[in-house]
Amino acid sequence: MLSLSRHGQRIARSARALTALALGAVIAVNGTVNAFAQNVPVVRDAEIEALVRDYAKPIFKAAGLSNAGIQIVLVNDPSFNAFVAGRRVFINTGTLMQAETPNEVIGVLAHETGHIAGGHQQRLRDQLERAKTMAIVAGLLGAGALVAGAASNSKGLAGAGMGLATGGTELAQRSLLAYQRGEEMTADRSAITYLNATGQSGAGMLKTFQRFQSALSLSGARVDPYRVSHPMPQDRISNLQDLVSKSPYLDAKDPPALQQRHNMMRVKIAAFTQGQAATSRLLRKSPDPVAVQYGEAISNYLNGNPSSALSKTDALIKTQPKNAYLQELRGDILMKMNKPKDAAAAYAKAVSLDPVKSGLLSVSYGQALLAQRTPESLKKAITQLSNGLERDRENAAGYRFLAQAYGELGDVGQAELATAEGYYYQGAIKDAKIFAMRAQKLLKPGEPAWVRAQDIIGAKAPSKKSN
Repeated sequence: MLSLSRHGQRIARSARALTALALGAVIAVNGTVNAFAQNVPVVRDAEIEALVRDYAKPIFKAAGLSNAGIQIVLVNDPSFNAFVAGRRVFINTGTLMQAETPNEVIGVLAHETGHIAGGHQQRLRDQLERAKTMAIVAGLLGAGALVAGAASNSKGLAGAGMGLATGGTELAQRSLLAYQRGEEMTADRSAITYLNATGQSGAGMLKTFQRFQSALSLSGARVDPYRVSHPMPQDRISNLQDLVSKSPYLDAKDPPALQQRHNMMRVKIAAFTQGQAATSRLLRKSPDPVAVQYGEAISNYLNGNPSSALSKTDALIKTQPKNAYLQELRGDILMKMNKPKDAAAAYAKAVSLDPVKSGLLSVSYGQALLAQRTPESLKKAITQLSNGLERDRENAAGYRFLAQAYGELGDVGQAELATAEGYYYQGAIKDAKIFAMRAQKLLKPGEPAWVRAQDIIGAKAPSKKSN
């Protein structure tokens, strides 16, 4: 079930004002992508992650990136935006919520894929270095003129030196922004190529940029087109319209089953992130009765009516018996009703039905087993939690449950190690080291758990500087 990361800050609102109207690349400078990601409010949900991965899979293949290990990360932000950092594509929940069709989201993913396949991040790093060099040279020349002006008591020469320095910095900045705008247009063209290669329409992508243009017009903001890192929406629309209209797949539609999954995703995001009123508004507009019933079930679950939620979910399961995520919702509801044994059965079915074998579902199953607190269920909980964490190593909450299961069985060394792992993946390296050292005192030297504790003790904290 959808969960929101508590650590990290929201993406700066000042950066969203115009760049929220921009899809593009982000580069981590003097730090790792993981350090950058810690400042992003991440959302985890097995169903949504699987759906977005299904959207991206054919696009990645068309771009020659099917085996590149690209991760898609959901960001808890209501604005329409997406960006790439390293081998990760970050996409806002606002994008998924506002997009009325899968094709719109697929167009966004195709654009971001263009950045990765085109190596834009590395080239942008090179351009950043070039821009810095230009600014430094201009500053040195300006400083030289200022010194000469001071030596000769020439105010004019000193003023020229100041103008030379500031003008050089402006030139460097504009050069970099012009380069970024060019890369954005290249990514747009690449996106259309991938969409054509997969038999999909570019109409959704075009609709996205028309939405941007409308938002910019409504804002009343006056924007200098030479001072932004992305092309103006009207320019992108003009370039895209010709490419999209020539595509033989212009009128291609999303498969009905995919559209229904998209509709269900939208109501789920609304229920978890925007509250009951926003969910009700979306449900009133939805023509999909299955999505409506799903939204009502989730809303009932979140707002204190688990019996009604369970009844609606069971009715949905009858129509979609192989839907792993309906079983997941059933498990969540039963946990809220304090029925961990029944919940565990639902989660077990979800795990067996899940086509992508999400670690999140195994962790939920393990949590339900842990809640039963019998020696047998605790042993099974450790197995399920370990399985889930093997597939999803960065699930910090899963390590807390694993530590608890080991602790209740009296295996304190493994409990301390699991706690250390949880802190490690949260980025709290200092705390991780403390618990890893405590674990080592209780573990047998040389065994895998002891070696892993040693790895954590020797880990370096990632730099938090990013761009």
